[in-house]
Amino acid sequence: MTTEIKAPVFPESVADGTIATWHKQPGESVSRDEVICDIETDKVVLEVVAPADGTIAQIIKNEGDTVLSNEVIAQFEEGAVSGAAQTQAVQSEEKVEQAAAKTEAGAAPVVERAQPVADQAPAVRKALTETGINAADVQGTGRGGRITKEDVANHQAKPAAAPLTAAVGERIEKRVPMTRLRKRVAERLLAATQETAMLTTFNEVNMKPIMEMRKQYKDAFEKRHGARLGFMSFFVKAATEALKRYPAVNASIDGDDIVYHGYYDIGVAVSSDRGLVVPVLRDTDRMNYAEVESGIGAYAAKAREGKLAIEDMTGGTFTITNGGTFGSLLSTPILNTPQTAILGMHKIQERPMAVNGQVEILPMMYLALSYDHRLIDGKEAVGFLVTIKELLEEPAKLILDL
Repeated sequence: MTTEIKAPVFPESVADGTIATWHKQPGESVSRDEVICDIETDKVVLEVVAPADGTIAQIIKNEGDTVLSNEVIAQFEEGAVSGAAQTQAVQSEEKVEQAAAKTEAGAAPVVERAQPVADQAPAVRKALTETGINAADVQGTGRGGRITKEDVANHQAKPAAAPLTAAVGERIEKRVPMTRLRKRVAERLLAATQETAMLTTFNEVNMKPIMEMRKQYKDAFEKRHGARLGFMSFFVKAATEALKRYPAVNASIDGDDIVYHGYYDIGVAVSSDRGLVVPVLRDTDRMNYAEVESGIGAYAAKAREGKLAIEDMTGGTFTITNGGTFGSLLSTPILNTPQTAILGMHKIQERPMAVNGQVEILPMMYLALSYDHRLIDGKEAVGFLVTIKELLEEPAKLILDL
């Protein structure tokens, strides 16, 4: 029985997608719910799974092709295993047996080489050509030793065994196309700088009170809630309280209208292999510290695995980004439009500070608030940032709602 495999139904915010990788080729057997294809949109990578046990009969949309919502991308033969697939499976078993026999005899195990460039998928051939990598040098992880785009990228990322040499006067370049997600991020960042009156105000916060509280209670917190007590939960809760006091910072501009949001959905910027993503914590005013930490941890894990869904990143009324995890001491974050403000956290660094006429060495962090001056005045922006500073330096006020 032949059935159609279709692209997922994309949300309204996603117009189309691009076939990123075919994990299965025509004639290859697959199991029900096994991932056969990845479709990359400008927000996330969606997985297409096999509807039943069977084989891929025909690929209609190749890697690199643009697909629309619910468009047919392949034909699938249910319950059938082609002769080619059976032969391939037998050959694989024979190679394993040969390798085992030679290993037992003291010989080196047989290593299956990747298939020639001509036998690879179009997108893989393109990646090999653009990077100048020899297919024979890449260890294929796909079916039958096939090379995937990820194999090419991983091989390229490996440090060279010996320094690269070139002829005198030769300068090497490589050209790699942007991923769809990277292009979308670039478009949004450029639009934010061109279409908003963006301004940044700075302050600094003494992190000693939070660090001492965290040191004292982190073990008990993790034992009780099953989540590690980090700094982000304090910043999320402090930002939520500050947003209540300054509603304009939680608003957005829609044409000639100002939309004041009566809820607090805070996005937390996460860096992934595919680019910057901003999953959203919903209703942070109703979340406790453990729920915030667990939510951030779950999103971080999904981002590393490429499992974030579009729904995870839809909406958001305010964003927090932490450049301090990479060592940034100070920066000016760019707005995540249509939001009108974003808070930037930075590296904690010990600095000499004047306290009651005495010099003390304190763990300090610079804070940056970028905001859209079309909606938020300087007085509100500074007041918002000062509120966050005060709540973090006296966390008892934050916990006791003072």
